[in-house]
Amino acid sequence: MYQTKKTFVKPDTLIYDLIIDNPNILLLIEHLDANPNVADLTITDYCILNNINKEVFILFANLYNGFNKIDISKLQKDDISQIVIFLKNCHKYYLKEKYPEIVNLISVLRESHKSKEINLILKFFDEYFDEVREHLEYEDSIVFPYIQNLILNTSNEKANSSFSVDEYREHHTDIEFKLTELNNLLLKHIKISGDIRILRKLVFNLFELEQDLFVHSLIEENVLIPLVKRIEND
Repeated sequence: MYQTKKTFVKPDTLIYDLIIDNPNILLLIEHLDANPNVADLTITDYCILNNINKEVFILFANLYNGFNKIDISKLQKDDISQIVIFLKNCHKYYLKEKYPEIVNLISVLRESHKSKEINLILKFFDEYFDEVREHLEYEDSIVFPYIQNLILNTSNEKANSSFSVDEYREHHTDIEFKLTELNNLLLKHIKISGDIRILRKLVFNLFELEQDLFVHSLIEENVLIPLVKRIEND
């Protein structure tokens, strides 16, 4: 777990410096399908080489650095496909990497601490991630295909679909906050001795997942939905 220095990202910021300040920027790069070899490139040069709108990159990087003021005035319809790619890759990261890692760590704790409290932790996280999985599947199967079709052929999609981004907004929930409750249980109420290494890895993973889900939700609610609504209105 790293503590970001809260660097406000600008076009002439060096990508390398940004990663050193906050290694979670590597997740942003990965989610954007960009090249991790950053050399001594500024954000402007890096985005040109990787065919990314620098305004999208700067906005997302600042969210990862804790600056939550969002201005989408410089973003256009053409940026939506890149944003959807980012969100889809986030989904893969949660489902194929973070969830298995966290479940494995809880299982290791359970093996050495035969207590009902650890079983409850595992049950709590499984039930929580069922909610997350349902949320992600809804976006992958309904929301993102609708958005992609809307971009390709706005008039036909509006005519042939009763779905709208307003329905998505009503369905949308913040899925990260229960992780705070889980960390509270682990650190305040579960007695664990001799396994602080596993506990530390588990808590770090939960914090990392919570932070990434928080950024993910901000992007969906305050970037993607308003951009799609703009197209529907047009």
